[in-house]
Amino acid sequence: MSTTQTSKIEIRKATSSKISSVDFENLSFGTVFTDHLFECDYKNGKWQTPVIKPYAPILMDPSSKVFHYGQAIFEGMKAYKDENNDVWLFRPDENYKRFNNSAVRMAMPEVPEDVFMEGLNELLKIDQEWIQRGNGASMYIRPFMIATGPGVIANPSDEYKFMILLSPAKSYYGGEVKVIIAEHYSRAANGGIGAAKAAGNYAAQFYPTNLANKEGFQQVIWTDDATHTKLEEAGTMNVFFRINDTLLTAPTSERILDGITRKSLITMAEKEGLNVEVRPVIVSELVEAAKNGSLKEIFGAGTAAVISVIKGFSYKGEYYEMAPIENSYASFLKEKLTSLQNKLSEDTYGWTVKVQ
Repeated sequence: MSTTQTSKIEIRKATSSKISSVDFENLSFGTVFTDHLFECDYKNGKWQTPVIKPYAPILMDPSSKVFHYGQAIFEGMKAYKDENNDVWLFRPDENYKRFNNSAVRMAMPEVPEDVFMEGLNELLKIDQEWIQRGNGASMYIRPFMIATGPGVIANPSDEYKFMILLSPAKSYYGGEVKVIIAEHYSRAANGGIGAAKAAGNYAAQFYPTNLANKEGFQQVIWTDDATHTKLEEAGTMNVFFRINDTLLTAPTSERILDGITRKSLITMAEKEGLNVEVRPVIVSELVEAAKNGSLKEIFGAGTAAVISVIKGFSYKGEYYEMAPIENSYASFLKEKLTSLQNKLSEDTYGWTVKVQ
């Protein structure tokens, strides 16, 4: 293993690569990781020297506060390789801002921009051979931070570990999905941590999602915690509804994550002349639209899946399925966004950032 030092990052390269053992045509999302990872520790009130090193398990004290009090946040990002083998990020500034917003909400230290961005840039350069070309191929990026300070006293940790992992990816969800609208369980509540990408948000939804799976549904559309009448998110994604020719999505709030794919799709749809309304969407409104045929599409939007088409939904024991539609907004917007991300079309928004 060779060790070098950039101006700010210590780099320890792996002696050999495992890339030859990877079947890139049959990747299972989020299970294969590249040769290296980025790591930076927070101790004694300041961030330490960051390091890029071979991917390996980490050793932690059993009393580390992440295990007992759940101080853990993460982000989801992607990098793409164009026809010239150049590597591009999509709106990394938005991920960085949201990561630190999550950190503040979870009483964790904010990560300096140079640590986050330079660490990510160097890591991608070192493992760039893992990034495949072609529409649908990408490198999924998982920045995360956990509380590593020892002790079981119920207070914030004084030590943290910030890391970045890279995982080559193809499409996350395959095919269309069916969902059930939540009538009892909630993803988040006002005053809670729903707008943060905190690990506990996702753990809390596993149980109701498992219940939905047993009934034959892949995901849950979450409703507001107070009345269960407002449609909020679909699984781990923001959700859009097309009624007639209007595209609807709920506004962000303390309960709803400010999705980067979501805000990108809204901007693109408006630029393409589609009618978009960002407002509360009521369950009864959706059911009525499904009954009278004005509900044309539902789709989820997020970094991993980009867009995932929802075939139908269940509410109070009744299942409503939408008829297939030509020239759907979902396929139109997905093609527009993925073409931009893969540098197959001009980026008129200034959203793509070259890794160099």
